[in-house]
Amino acid sequence: MASASTPTPTPTGNERIARRFPEEVVTEGNISLLDEICAADVLDHSPLGEVRGREELKAQISGLRESFSDFSATVEDTISAGDTVAMRVTLRGTHDGAFMGIEPTGKTIEVGNMVFTRIEDDMIAERWVQPDMLGMLTQLGAVELPEA
Repeated sequence: MASASTPTPTPTGNERIARRFPEEVVTEGNISLLDEICAADVLDHSPLGEVRGREELKAQISGLRESFSDFSATVEDTISAGDTVAMRVTLRGTHDGAFMGIEPTGKTIEVGNMVFTRIEDDMIAERWVQPDMLGMLTQLGAVELPEA
């Protein structure tokens, strides 16, 4: 734990690369940056499906930004071990476009997301993305939780 006598550790090179995806691609909307930070055959696993290659990944991120035009991904924590970076991320946005067959509701979402990013030759080679889909669908009104 960091204190006045133990400064926050400087992010590793892999952490800096991994963070660019949520911070610059997702939040800032710089989708073309994927050409610079992702391997040509990048593999992304998420509840939205498995996509391979930069173009498929660009299409998926573009679709999310169309569904949630103010979509953001805030990195809360990172841990790096070997070639993998684990991140705890908070996703936020306003549902103003169709998403997973759900017509726009105008509701805002805020959900946790766990992302594991594997770096190979200073490029993102593979990602495993696990957002709180139940929380998201509940906030959108698509799922109703049973009474406790």
